[in-house]
Amino acid sequence: MKKSELILSLAIVLSGVPALAHAAPPAVTFTYGHHLFTVSVSAHPEWRMPKERWFYRGIEAVPPARFLSCGKETPIAKDWTREQSSDWNAEAMMRTIDRDIGSVLNREAGSVTIGRSASGEILFQGIGLTGRDIDLPLAALLTKTALDQDIPFVQLPVTETQPTITVNDPELRNLGIKEVVTIGESVFAKSPVNRRHNIGVGVSKFNGHLIPQGSVFSFNETLGPVNDRTGYRKELVIQGDATIPDYGGGLCQVSTTAYRGPWEYGMPIVQRKNHSYAVSYYSPQGTDATIYPPNVDMKFLNDTPGALLLQTLTDKHDRAFYIYYGTRDDRKTEIFGPYVTDRVKAPEHEFISYTTEIPVGEKRKAGEKHDGMKAMWYRTITTPGSGSVLQYFYSFYQARPLTFQIGVTAEDMANRIPGALSESPSWLPSKP
Repeated sequence: MKKSELILSLAIVLSGVPALAHAAPPAVTFTYGHHLFTVSVSAHPEWRMPKERWFYRGIEAVPPARFLSCGKETPIAKDWTREQSSDWNAEAMMRTIDRDIGSVLNREAGSVTIGRSASGEILFQGIGLTGRDIDLPLAALLTKTALDQDIPFVQLPVTETQPTITVNDPELRNLGIKEVVTIGESVFAKSPVNRRHNIGVGVSKFNGHLIPQGSVFSFNETLGPVNDRTGYRKELVIQGDATIPDYGGGLCQVSTTAYRGPWEYGMPIVQRKNHSYAVSYYSPQGTDATIYPPNVDMKFLNDTPGALLLQTLTDKHDRAFYIYYGTRDDRKTEIFGPYVTDRVKAPEHEFISYTTEIPVGEKRKAGEKHDGMKAMWYRTITTPGSGSVLQYFYSFYQARPLTFQIGVTAEDMANRIPGALSESPSWLPSKP
């Protein structure tokens, strides 16, 4: 059974269940992979339309045609009653979903030609993004069913189409490069200039990279050195308790983008670490993968039937993409989340640390306030003949106070215990 058919079957079954007595949820979150779109129900009164309900001896039923065709003044038999109610307007729902979600999610399938230069460099002409198209009638049916059953989530039915791919290099064809296996994507809108620059440089390091079948991909190993000589600028980087400028600030946007594709496809994740606090660039929380060479890396196993070839890019809409070409297999993977718990408000006090990197006595902001939380995602991988596997992905984000650094002399710094702070705040995790 196709996924769309399964969703439709579920909707039909649920539509026959009597609606619960309580009101519909105030908002519905539409999900597609890691993409989340929350729509307020109260903001769309057009989703409701008048409905006349008929009852025969207290049981809702379809009235005789004569009751409907002769006007409201026609006498009604004593066993029949009617009342004014409301129903969901599927057409209005379709318009909302198309305008607010389809405008972001839908796209035409791309076209790409893959070959090599005379020196052996892998070259791309065009972009091989898959096409996406929301099934609007089915999405509206699922939304109506969810609202009637007080379910605040709807999994969007999306039809994906492969791009037109021409592989001119026989070696790549022999390695199984023939279709799009998965795509990782993220949005870095409102990033400062240096962060944008570093994202562009970092993304370019992976374009044309081949991942052999059965090998473990290491983000750091492929990325290489991060400094001014490799083209990076200083931008904010999370370093312990502070967020301060350093070369390559913004590269976690690149590693997060690289991570999402294999994670959503169902490849084994060998190494992944969330950021120490929740960063808005990596929303929704729990889908990020921080890196800090050489210690903190992002790794996954290419367990697909062939090699994987990367096409990486950014576009004018501030989106980053990792397109993984190769050979798909028959696994079916779904992700569900985030399930956020244990929210903790950011501390109200300021936190002070010291540095020799700024003039003595000068004070600079080293971190914004951030609430703490835990975020969990489920991943189910179903393989014909092997059944389903349920996996959990946990992320723990600290609550952070507003943090500042004060410039001190090297002598003053030497008199302090290396790594010591002005106080031992309760929000820092205790050492094992």
